[in-house]
Amino acid sequence: MNHSQLNSYNSFNSNPIEEPPKLSWIILGAFILFVTAGTAAGVGSLVRPGYVLFSVFIAIFFYFKYPPFYVGFTWWIWFATPLISRIVDYRSGFDQSRFMLIAQYLVTLVCFYTFIKDLPKSYRQGGLPFIIAFIGLMYGFMIGLIKTTAFTAARSLLDWLVPIPFAFYLFMNWRSYPQFRKTIKQVFLWGVLFTGVYGIIQYLIAPEWDRFWLISTELTSFGDPEPLKIRVWSTMSSPGPFATMMMSGLLLLFTSTGPLTIPAAGAGYLTFLLTLVRTLWGCWFVGLLSMLSAIKPRLQMRLFMTILIMALCVVPLANMEPFGKVITTRLQSLTQLDKDDSANVRQEIYAEGVDKAVTNYLGSGIGNTFIVDKEGKLIPVVIDSGILDTFFTLGWFGAIPYLGGILLLFLKGFQFSEIRSDTFMAASRAVALGNFCALPGGSAMLGFSGVVLWSFLAIVMAAHKYHVHQRSIQNQLNQFY
Repeated sequence: MNHSQLNSYNSFNSNPIEEPPKLSWIILGAFILFVTAGTAAGVGSLVRPGYVLFSVFIAIFFYFKYPPFYVGFTWWIWFATPLISRIVDYRSGFDQSRFMLIAQYLVTLVCFYTFIKDLPKSYRQGGLPFIIAFIGLMYGFMIGLIKTTAFTAARSLLDWLVPIPFAFYLFMNWRSYPQFRKTIKQVFLWGVLFTGVYGIIQYLIAPEWDRFWLISTELTSFGDPEPLKIRVWSTMSSPGPFATMMMSGLLLLFTSTGPLTIPAAGAGYLTFLLTLVRTLWGCWFVGLLSMLSAIKPRLQMRLFMTILIMALCVVPLANMEPFGKVITTRLQSLTQLDKDDSANVRQEIYAEGVDKAVTNYLGSGIGNTFIVDKEGKLIPVVIDSGILDTFFTLGWFGAIPYLGGILLLFLKGFQFSEIRSDTFMAASRAVALGNFCALPGGSAMLGFSGVVLWSFLAIVMAAHKYHVHQRSIQNQLNQFY
């Protein structure tokens, strides 16, 4: 190794997260002030478009100037936008279009520039899974354009598409893995704490904006708009995405240290149970087993101690009233699924969906959620399974490459030896596996859940490439000295 290579090595390994200038904090402060003042004044017609434009502007600024902050800002937009939207609706009147929620998608798609620019050359760098998955989505989108309107197909494409460019961005910027790791750990630590505490408040007192939103949407599956009768969804749009976020954050907490870890875990596990999403409870357990089996024995002992301490804090909380009864009843239902109405309904939907999905070779297309019966009438299709929904929507020609891309990422992820010593890498794979296990019970590949699934698969890939590069540089250093 010559001196120029040594300088390159030192530069590569001494690249901490660069603190943004005061301008960045001024912009963020102005954003918060604008949303707060506009909401308090009840000018929703100004706040809604302003929130979207302002958030996209900040995302673009961070994307080009401070990539780790762009990643963190994107996660926070997903965490907080639904709550902000509900408060704006409460102050200004219910918005049936839910326009503010488009901010989450647009902020995430800011990195689409990287996707378009680097996708063709990514094949030689391990980007094949992203390429074939994107091809599968484009096939489904073309079918959707034929079978439904362009607007409907484009709107539905957002849910399918946004996870892939964001994950690809994390993968292609593998050199920034240490910075991304630090950012994601901090974001999910504070995210679990904030959303967990708010979830407890939501359950205990049912804030006015949450009650207003629940009444306006008429979503009976979220419980009643009264204290102690709400099925917690905290700051997010429904219990499912919130449970996904909380499951992921709680697994990542095992890699965190510091005074906030235990309070975050206490609030997080309690609200995770109050979501009453049994599927993701099981997925969390699968992820935990995956993490435990992946790391070195020394790290396993440390993880066992962390689990024990968290359990000592969480179990008493989950068993005391007013939380204990609702959680215990839901847990008991796991042993009586044959008598559970929701489980029986899901089984019926699944049984009907199998035939619709596997016989629909060409696919119904993205955005086309209807089939035509023998009398020529449009019948809405509900398939409560992500795997079957993929085959129904994308058809065999789209589903095989799309699911194949996910499986290829998993296949590679389970071959990496670095995971034994990198607990964050192990936790990221556990998060991805937990979300993948949720696919049979729901469309966990769409929207926020899809962002989580694809992003943490990409983080595992990025970590591997980073560690391989580190070993290569270290070998050259050994030869130099």
